[in-house]
Amino acid sequence: MASRSTASLPRAAAAHAVLIVYTVIALFPVLLIVINAFKTRRAIFRSPMGLPSGEGFSLEGFRTVLSQGDFLRYFENSLIVTIVSIALVLLFGAMAAFALSEYRFRGNRLMGLYLALGIMIPIRLGTIAILQEMVASGLVNTLTALILVYTAQGLPLSVFILSEFMAQVSNDLKNAGRIDGLSEYKIFFRLVLPLVRPAMATVAVFTMIPVWNDLWFPLILAPSEGTKTVTLGAQMFIGQFVTNWNAVLAALSLAILPVLVLYLIFSRQLIRGITSGAVK
Repeated sequence: MASRSTASLPRAAAAHAVLIVYTVIALFPVLLIVINAFKTRRAIFRSPMGLPSGEGFSLEGFRTVLSQGDFLRYFENSLIVTIVSIALVLLFGAMAAFALSEYRFRGNRLMGLYLALGIMIPIRLGTIAILQEMVASGLVNTLTALILVYTAQGLPLSVFILSEFMAQVSNDLKNAGRIDGLSEYKIFFRLVLPLVRPAMATVAVFTMIPVWNDLWFPLILAPSEGTKTVTLGAQMFIGQFVTNWNAVLAALSLAILPVLVLYLIFSRQLIRGITSGAVK
């Protein structure tokens, strides 16, 4: 046992080192956007890698973003869509994963395979059918349409990841709960969910980023001024012939902040979920 635990330490250290390297690589474009958001247009093209200083420093982009359009509403719409979608994906995905991993019934494997197909088949292939359904339901230009689409988009990956983690939860623990008179709902919420928090944090992050950054479905299902998201709202500064790069970079810099906050909330559990296989 001691030799196994000792051998697992280098693996855990290597996993954390790789994660740190990937984080640095991923954050470099983000830092580049933020740095150039505080520059004049001339400074952006003259020294895109340099820090904003002297005559090159400018807040014109942020003033333009806050004065044109209703970016506070765009932020509110994006937050509502993202948070509600994550909550629904985690709830329904965890419930489906628990049923597939806990109960054995005819068609169990086929059901799991059917749900996993959603990972390989992009939901955008059904855009026309989705738009027709939303028009028939009267949900066009509503946040509900986006929430429903993003929930359906995130469920396959959620079920795939969570079912693997839930299969590792001790059966003795669940049987002890049944002996004590706990219902299946209480076993699920009180015993199983706390043990799979790292996996749920991983699913939350993987769901959050595509939803927040998506432009396709907001442009098709909710393009009105009252339902625009941040990503769609930033397109108002991009023209066919002229692009206001100061405003675009400022809008993207502001859009990054909520994502970073949500990432920091889930980061600790996310790291545990990603490295759990390396420390066994």
